[in-house]
Amino acid sequence: MSDQALDFYFDFMSPFAYLAFQKLPGICERYGLELRPHVVNLPKLKLLAGNTGPANVNIPTKIRYLRTDLDRWAGRYGAPLKFPKSLDTGALNRGFFHAHDMGKGPDFIRLAWDEVWGKGGDPADPAFLDDLASACGLNPEDLVAWAASEEAFARLENATQATHEAGVFGVPTMIAGDQMWWGNDRLAFMEDALSQGIHI
Repeated sequence: MSDQALDFYFDFMSPFAYLAFQKLPGICERYGLELRPHVVNLPKLKLLAGNTGPANVNIPTKIRYLRTDLDRWAGRYGAPLKFPKSLDTGALNRGFFHAHDMGKGPDFIRLAWDEVWGKGGDPADPAFLDDLASACGLNPEDLVAWAASEEAFARLENATQATHEAGVFGVPTMIAGDQMWWGNDRLAFMEDALSQGIHI
């Protein structure tokens, strides 16, 4: 494990976190960083930060623009992007902990992003976790049971609280050393800092 790391905070419901993930592994490889993903409950994280406004999907004029903006970014990255059938990513977020503990975190996060935002899958579909587990080489029954457990709910709650206490208020957020960048559109600023050898 590298002593130098880039911490990546995400919720699978975020299309901009999906887009950022298209670039982050390559950036980490270029700068010799370990990519450390941290899953959070985004709606809860926003509330902890005092953001009580409506979700973007509930603001028609904003969501129309955001869909266009997302398509522009996806085109720039050469990445597929299709809105999922729902944004109910709670079980998927909790399932990431199990995959990570079983040594399958990188496969899980990559395949989950591909299914949710690349193909427009429905993370609320009971079969979604089953199929994802099989694709990752995990036992589907174990993954589904873990995601529904009290321990999983508590772990996501604790991770979200710790993320808030670290000063993170939204996703995607990337932290290296004592510097933080929020948003897919801040990756260029992040690379500028990394190329200048910021202290990590």
